[in-house]
Amino acid sequence: MGEIDFGKSLSRTETSIPGLVVFDLPVHGDSRGWFKENWQREKMTAAGLPDFGPVQNNVSFNDAVGTTRGIHAEPWDKWVSVATGRIFGAWVDLRDGPSFGAVFTTELDASKAIFVPRGVGNSYQTLEPDTAYTYLVNDHWSPDATYSFLNLADETAAIAWPIPLTDAEVSAKDLAHPRLDDVEPVAPRKTLVLGAAGQLGTALRAELAGLDHVEWATRADLDLASADLASARRWRDYETIINAAAYTAVDLAETSEGRVDAWAANASGPAGLARIAAANGISLVHVSSDYVFDGASDRAYREDDPLCPLGVYGQTKAAGDIAASTVPRHYIVRTSWVIGDGDNFVRTMASLASRGIDPKVVDDQRGRLTFASQIAGFIRHLLEKRPTFGVYNLTSDGDAVTWADVARRVFELTGHDPARVTGVSTEDYFAAATAPVAPRPRNSVLDLTRARESGFAAEVGDTLLREYLAS
Repeated sequence: MGEIDFGKSLSRTETSIPGLVVFDLPVHGDSRGWFKENWQREKMTAAGLPDFGPVQNNVSFNDAVGTTRGIHAEPWDKWVSVATGRIFGAWVDLRDGPSFGAVFTTELDASKAIFVPRGVGNSYQTLEPDTAYTYLVNDHWSPDATYSFLNLADETAAIAWPIPLTDAEVSAKDLAHPRLDDVEPVAPRKTLVLGAAGQLGTALRAELAGLDHVEWATRADLDLASADLASARRWRDYETIINAAAYTAVDLAETSEGRVDAWAANASGPAGLARIAAANGISLVHVSSDYVFDGASDRAYREDDPLCPLGVYGQTKAAGDIAASTVPRHYIVRTSWVIGDGDNFVRTMASLASRGIDPKVVDDQRGRLTFASQIAGFIRHLLEKRPTFGVYNLTSDGDAVTWADVARRVFELTGHDPARVTGVSTEDYFAAATAPVAPRPRNSVLDLTRARESGFAAEVGDTLLREYLAS
C-alpha cells in the first residue's frame, strides 16, 4: 500500500480544466492511524472551494485493484476524495464550450481531494485493494436530470490508464458509452427571466439575445403564489433567476385592491423566489426602487442606508428587498425613474410637445433617469463579472435633475421651446386629484460608487436621453 502524505497544509491547485480544482488536505497520523477533515465548509471556502451546498454523501467501495468506473458527467458538482486506498482519477470536460474534451489526470490518496464542477466527466481506476472512494454532491439523483457519458477508451481523450482496460474490471455499460464525437455536450445551467413582457423584460431580451440557456416567463407561465412552486421546475438546472417583474402603479397601490396586488407582486413573489433560490444554490437578481427611501436625506442614498419607505408601493418594494437579501447569492439592483419601451414620462413629454400642449411638471423631486437598456446591461455585467453579492445602485450618471428639468430637455431635444414647461410643487400638481395619491420621495438620487467599483461605468443621463429620443 502507498504511504499517506502527512503534514500537508490545506491548499488548492488549478488544473487544465476550468473549475476543476485539486486540494491538498491536512492528514494527522500516529501509531493508531490517521485523521483528516475531509470537508470543512468554512476553511475550504476560505481556501477557494466554491460554497457548493452538498446534500448527499456517497461511498463506492472497491475490492480489487483495477476496478474502473466512468466517465460520467452529471448535472451537479462533486467533492471527490478517498477514505482508504488510492486511485488514478481521470476527468474530461464534457461541458458545451471551448474546453470541451479537455483531460486532466492525477492520483488521489487520503491526503488529496478534487472539486469536480457540473458537466465534467468523472472516472477512476483503483490502484490498491479495498479502496473506498467517497463523494459529496449538491443534488439528489433524479430521473429527469440530463447526463452525458464518454467511453473510457475514447481515442481523443487518450487516457493513459495505469492498468490496461483489457485487464481491468469494467462494467458492460461503461464499455458501451459513446466516443467524444458522439457525446451530447452538457449545456450550462439556465437563466430564468421573470417579467419577460415588461419594459425591463423587453430590454433584457435585447441584451441577452442569442443565449440559448436563457428562458423567459410571464406571470401566466409561472405563478409565484402557487403552492407547487418548489416543483414547478427542476430548479437545480438553473444558475440564475432575474426578477424583472413588479407592480409599479404607485398611486393605485394606495387603493384597497391595488394594495393587495402590490404586496403579492412586490413582496410575496420575491419571498417565494428567495426560498427557491436559497434551496437550490441559485443566484437571484432582484430589481428595487428609490421608493424604499423617504427622500429626506440631503445627500445621495447609498446601498447601506436604512430602508424607510413612505407609501404602499415603497413598503412592498422594501419587503421584497428584505426577502431577496436572504438568498446567499443575491444581487439587488436599486434604480429610479425608469424609462423603457411603452408608456413613460419621456414619451409623454415628447407627445405633449408635438401636440402643442404646455404641461405643468413637478420641480421639487430630484433624481436621475434610469433607462431599461442600461439596467439590462448592468445585470449582464453582474452575471459575467460576478462582483461581491449584495445591493447595487444603478441610474444614469451626471447631475441630479427634477422632473421639470427632464421635461424641458425633452422639449428642447425634440425642437420645441422648453419655456413651455411650467414647474410646480408636488402639492400643487396633485391638489385637484380625486383618487389616492402615493407620497413621493423628494430626493431620489442614488450613489453610484459601488457600481463604478464593480467595473461598470454608467453613462451620463443627458447622453442616454438623446439616444432614446433619437431611436
